[in-house]
Amino acid sequence: MRWWLAGGFAVIAVLTAVLTAALSSRRVDHDVRQNAREIAIGQSVSSSLAIERAVPQGRLRAEADAVGARFGLALFVFSRDGRLVAAASPNGVRWDGVPGRRRALASALGGRRLVEGFGTATLVALPLRRTDAAAALVAYAPRPTAYGASLSIFRSETARAAAWGALVAAALGFVLAWLVARRLRRITRAARAIEHGAFDTVLTPSFNDEIGDLTATVDAMRRRLGAAFTQLEAERDRLELLLDRLHEGVIAVDADLSVQYANANMRSRLPVLEPGAPLPADLEGLPLRALAQELFARGAPVAEARSHGADGATYSLVGIPAAGTELAVLVVADITADERRRRAEREFVANASHELRTPVSAIASAVEALELGARDDPLERDRFISLIGRQAQRLTRLTRSLLILARAQTREEGMQLVPVELGPLLERVAGEEPSDRVRIGRIDVPAALAQPDVLEQIVANLVANAVKHAPEGEIVLRATRNGGASAVVEICDRGPGIPADVRARVFDRFYAGGGPTRDGFGLGLAIARDSATAMRGRLELESTPGSGTTARVVLEQP
Repeated sequence: MRWWLAGGFAVIAVLTAVLTAALSSRRVDHDVRQNAREIAIGQSVSSSLAIERAVPQGRLRAEADAVGARFGLALFVFSRDGRLVAAASPNGVRWDGVPGRRRALASALGGRRLVEGFGTATLVALPLRRTDAAAALVAYAPRPTAYGASLSIFRSETARAAAWGALVAAALGFVLAWLVARRLRRITRAARAIEHGAFDTVLTPSFNDEIGDLTATVDAMRRRLGAAFTQLEAERDRLELLLDRLHEGVIAVDADLSVQYANANMRSRLPVLEPGAPLPADLEGLPLRALAQELFARGAPVAEARSHGADGATYSLVGIPAAGTELAVLVVADITADERRRRAEREFVANASHELRTPVSAIASAVEALELGARDDPLERDRFISLIGRQAQRLTRLTRSLLILARAQTREEGMQLVPVELGPLLERVAGEEPSDRVRIGRIDVPAALAQPDVLEQIVANLVANAVKHAPEGEIVLRATRNGGASAVVEICDRGPGIPADVRARVFDRFYAGGGPTRDGFGLGLAIARDSATAMRGRLELESTPGSGTTARVVLEQP
């Protein structure tokens, strides 16, 4: 910048000097011509007077030579008939070399004065009135040599002044350009630092001019960009931390299907997902590349895909389109647990309705028997009415237990635990069981902390299972202590026991096991275990093939 600005100053200075010299030279030339003309007129008039005085004295030629030499004029004296009578030419100018001579002579012989300029030369024609022998005087004054030298000196000095002016202007321009460039370099360095993400270069304006305003503006921009980048970095770090904590895998890809970002979950699944790496074709049966390719089409919608593994695992892939940006986002989630939970909820509804079938069927059968005539027999009528009452209570207890358990499991409300007397509870369960093989054993602990309806439903379920799977022998209900800290309700049978492979899955929901008595849906033990857990207890099952089974409900004592 300093070089072309210095050159610009020099060119401006030279042009200014040239224009000034041209105008000055023109003015000087005009003034010189005007002055030379006036001098020539005065000298011509003086010469005419001297010649008029010399004619009577007979000294015309001598006077003409003397006056011409004195004034440096070429003098030509003519008689009235136009004959040249005297000539003085100290500069060697001849009459036939004088421009405008005929017109000048005619004007002088006619009694009129004529003055004409030819460049710096002047032609003067004057009539002579004192004598007929000399009637006209034509004086020709060529360019004065003194003025020519002066003009040459003037032009030389003007050129020298222009050269010095150009040099001074160039030097001044160089200094000014260096100062301006120095200030601009500071702004450039700060701008480059901002470009590379460094915002700590402070700019302070030196002067309150345009560059100072630019400096202040760039510094204000630096501060604002620094604050904005700091905020963006903080938000980026928070977003990256959030994405790394997600259970889902997140991948960001560009239009070339190159990975630009992968969160921790995704990197743990595929360690090859480094920035710049190509997106794998598939993952767990999910078409990563094929689905990602569709996301960069104009107007592409959100895309989804699912895959089901041989081990029952289910994976979901959701693609968020680029929508005019440079990146599309893929979200991979393991939805196996959700799918199982939804399936379990659907089966739970179906199987819960099946569990409710027993008391409903018993009530319906009793009503039908009464309608068919049992109501006419007092004994039969009382028996069926008592059965309806017991089954209605059982139905109410079952529905209430399921509702309480569901609310406890979904954490809508906590289960209210109160001291429950175990002896009366076991007697009610044994009395409601139609089988005469159920009896009450010893009661070593009087009460336990539980929800009464839920605990009664647990014991009833375990007793029903024991009656169903142990066709012979007594079913004994006991209440004992476990090390003095817990209350234990035991249901013991003398049935065939539970095989080891079945015992490993007996608490799974909807697992019914095998054997000739398989007619349920595997919900009873699962509900009993969950119910015990909701009451801060546990359900244990001890079984030896061929020696019977003991189910224990371990609860806290009040």
